[in-house]
Amino acid sequence: MPVPSSSNSPVPAAPQAPAAQGAAKLTPPQKALRQLGLTRDIDLALHLPLRYEDETRLVAIRSARDGEVVQIEATVVKSEVVMRPRRQLLVMVEDATGECELRFFSFYPSHQKTLSVGTRLRIRGEIKGGFWGRQMMHPTFRLAGGELPQALTPVYPTTAALPQAYLRRAVQTGLTRAEQRGALSETLPLALRQSLPECWPLAQALQFLHHPSPDVSIATLEDRSHPAWQRLKVEELLAQQLSQLQAKRERALLKAPVLKPATLVGQLLAVLPFNLTAAQQRVSEEIAQDLARAVPMHRLLQGDVGSGKTVVAALAAAICMDAGWQCALMAPTEILAEQHFSKLVGWLAPLLAPLGRQVAWLAGAQKKKERLAALALIESGEAALVIGTHAVIQEQVKFKNLGLALIDEQHRFGVAQRLALRAKLVDGSGREPHLLMMTATPIPRTLAMSYFADLDVSTIDELPPGRTPIVTKLISDSRRDQVIARMAEQLAQGRQVYWVCPLIEESEALDLSNATQTHADLTEALPGVLIGLLHSRMASAEKKEVMAAFTAGVMGVLVSTTVIEVGVDVPNASLMVIEHAERFGLSQLHQLRGRVGRGAAASACVLLYATGDSGRLGETARERLKAMAETHDGFEIARRDLDIRGPGEFLGARQSGAQMLRFADLAEDAALLEWAQWAAPRLLDSAPDLAQQHLTRWLGGKSEYLKA
Repeated sequence: MPVPSSSNSPVPAAPQAPAAQGAAKLTPPQKALRQLGLTRDIDLALHLPLRYEDETRLVAIRSARDGEVVQIEATVVKSEVVMRPRRQLLVMVEDATGECELRFFSFYPSHQKTLSVGTRLRIRGEIKGGFWGRQMMHPTFRLAGGELPQALTPVYPTTAALPQAYLRRAVQTGLTRAEQRGALSETLPLALRQSLPECWPLAQALQFLHHPSPDVSIATLEDRSHPAWQRLKVEELLAQQLSQLQAKRERALLKAPVLKPATLVGQLLAVLPFNLTAAQQRVSEEIAQDLARAVPMHRLLQGDVGSGKTVVAALAAAICMDAGWQCALMAPTEILAEQHFSKLVGWLAPLLAPLGRQVAWLAGAQKKKERLAALALIESGEAALVIGTHAVIQEQVKFKNLGLALIDEQHRFGVAQRLALRAKLVDGSGREPHLLMMTATPIPRTLAMSYFADLDVSTIDELPPGRTPIVTKLISDSRRDQVIARMAEQLAQGRQVYWVCPLIEESEALDLSNATQTHADLTEALPGVLIGLLHSRMASAEKKEVMAAFTAGVMGVLVSTTVIEVGVDVPNASLMVIEHAERFGLSQLHQLRGRVGRGAAASACVLLYATGDSGRLGETARERLKAMAETHDGFEIARRDLDIRGPGEFLGARQSGAQMLRFADLAEDAALLEWAQWAAPRLLDSAPDLAQQHLTRWLGGKSEYLKA
């Protein structure tokens, strides 16, 4: 459908920022501005174009090259609606050099009126040369007249309710007001600006990016390598580093209980059926040093699948309980929480019993009587260690003296959930618990420098001895019968098998086999083998029963959705089959693969993929499966996952509600990130007012999310 340009579109003379108006009086475009988060002048100024159109020059029809997007000025010589092969508006225009046909399949009576014979038009679109002459399909047009623009025309990200003409006017108004009110004033002292090559002033950079001159290289705008783009990237990276550094310094002023080990840690080490690796010893010492300080620990413990993070968490819990404080461990799923509960009860319960203390369990599906009993133990302090799901942070849970909070698979929790756990103060003095977050998805270096810069990071970079290498095979779904035959061989040797499906129910959008159908198919193909089914919609008691049977070795095959992604530890399972592996994320595939290879038997992971109607895998899916086949190193997997998917997979909801990096790219802008990390403490120390002004400009009130 043709879109008239701004000169013919009804837009207000100066659109006001929608935040200043009553909700009942907002027009649809104003509501759309608010939905896009464009509520301040600075928000509008920082709403940058997706691309640009060159309306600064006119091209003669004869000179236009086939396939080129051009702007012509011509007069309508013929205009008619035809019905073959479908209803369409055909308009013939001509200039002094030739003719061009305009063809519209969607049009309104107002367009027919504007496109009447004799009207002089300025038309922009892609020109095609055909058998019947030159043609444009659905070009944009406006009445001719007036001077040509002196800058490229910006095309902004928008929604259906927000026309480009209105948005351009709103952005320009916001940009002008922001500059007039000092919102674009310089926050980088001269010394910091001089440490950057080609550091444009912010106001100049923004004016240029909204209205670039026609002679600029479009490529440098599209790949964001132009100096104006570099200034915007520097600005937001510095804002991120400042907010992280500020959060870390604020936390250093808070109080936390001083936790020093007595006898419990030594007793725990004595009963463990294995020796700690050097990496486990190193990170345990780092954590112990943090716990012995009177400021809250805020540490991320990262390690590959099977590296032994749970025992490190148990040692941290032992230090906390040794000092007479309570410890809470929160896991994202009931299955994972139960795995932790089983291990830690086995290790710690016998050591706590003589002290009159115990381990408590909290979960959403708990019976009321059990829950009330657990709540009473927690409030009295008799429960030294509390393990559970998000139920641990519910309002009715009252700790006597919470000294340490452990969060497993931290990216699976939302910001509000993590802030709620931190808010459970240990006593009336304003002290808060130490916090240890754990992840089996290693964090790439650039991500650790940016989104996790406020954390101290401990890394377990070696696996315990005895872990067998896992052979990874990529197999087309057409060879499914061969995979089932391999399963039968493993089962005959007394081994166990996981079969993971991506969906529970049939979906018209995704033509995938569901877990229920796969369970039925395998039951028929493997007579005499007990095959279990596990998915998220089952009742808690059913899940427990199925997992208990598989863990005990009674069940040969477990057909499951991704609820077994983390935490499940069955050493006898030696084969993992992941159906429709092309639908899974890379880190998720790596997590699932880590469920096997935990015993002495040789283990394998089969990635069953379907190519679909095209007979080919998509590029992203192919890159993921290739990475899985080429490496077992979780850190290399994480690096490739960041390249393929961006930071969202690692962050989870850490930045929920705050899109922290709109312009910079962690892979492309590592040098600018290092500069921002260097500059942030210098700006905060030498010019704290400028630092705060910089933060307000970029983050508003969003920096609270970084404290979670």
